[in-house]
Amino acid sequence: MVFAMNLMPVQTSPELKNVLSAFNGLSDPLRLQVVELLRSQELCVYELRKQLDVSPSTLSFHLKQLKEANLLCSRQEGRWIYYRLHLSQFAILEEYLAVYRRFSPIIPVKEIPVQESED
Repeated sequence: MVFAMNLMPVQTSPELKNVLSAFNGLSDPLRLQVVELLRSQELCVYELRKQLDVSPSTLSFHLKQLKEANLLCSRQEGRWIYYRLHLSQFAILEEYLAVYRRFSPIIPVKEIPVQESED
């Protein structure tokens, strides 16, 4: 359940809950770093820890959050667990955001060049 600005409960569909979960998964800088590292290849926990320089418990917590948000897939090979992006979840997020771009009546503001002050 999500609360609107007036704090009235708003019912959410399963699809919206999926999107909300994914955005929540992406809402932490360390989790964004993990996603960035996994953009081009799958990595094991050891490689992720080495590149991120975080404790095992910290990485474990964030990997769990990303998996619960359906943003990561994992596979075990021997004693190593390898993680990769769950690309279909990212496609769902992309589609969700694209609707705002396509159907929004708001026209993007053009950037106004900043004038240098003559002090």
